[in-house]
Amino acid sequence: MSVFLLVHGAWHSGRCWDRVVPLLETAGHRVYAPSLSGYGDKAHLLGPGVGLDTHVADIIELIKDEDLTDVVLVGHSYAGLVISSVANEIPQRIAHLVYLDAMVPRDGETAVDVQPITQHLIDAAADWRIPPLTELPAPLGLFGVTDPADITWLRTMLSDHPVRCLQQPVHLDNPSADAVARTHIHCVGAKPQGIARRPVAAIQPNGSPARVRELPTGHDCMITMPVELSELLLEAAS
Repeated sequence: MSVFLLVHGAWHSGRCWDRVVPLLETAGHRVYAPSLSGYGDKAHLLGPGVGLDTHVADIIELIKDEDLTDVVLVGHSYAGLVISSVANEIPQRIAHLVYLDAMVPRDGETAVDVQPITQHLIDAAADWRIPPLTELPAPLGLFGVTDPADITWLRTMLSDHPVRCLQQPVHLDNPSADAVARTHIHCVGAKPQGIARRPVAAIQPNGSPARVRELPTGHDCMITMPVELSELLLEAAS
């Protein structure tokens, strides 16, 4: 049995994993899909002081409170920053990092460094909060979701994203974190202009060859291709 901890990206809540969680549980695994501070059942915590450090603390607290070990830690999009930071703090509890169409930072970088287009979101923000992205014509849709019913469902879980989350740097200064295995899952469907993905180094920090998988869908693959995504997560855990 593996322990999966699924961390949602900006604007979303833990509910975005609702189609994936039962598939992993049916396969015999333990699954957590929390909402980060400011989203879902923690929407009341949204405020200008919420930042990347807040979300890293959310996940570390959950891991310690539940006494989780050998965790397969999955980060979608912005949460690539979160899981990288968590692994830096408690690498002994993490078995595998899965970057799901995610930002993959270097030490000292912010979300803007990893994905420069996010600076435009900050510049256009009203005060300290960035509203969810708007729906675009197909095939882009809303975060890559194009089915009308799915878009309606997705809208129910979206909240504003604090600017501070995109401005705080990650600190990746613990050599022990390099030993953690990694998988990169790329969504290779249509993407808005300006979205660039860094190439994955052929050799990962632990010395093993890079493990890169692809899903032929848009960004929110947990909604559009939950079965295929679950299969890739099970592969990573194995």
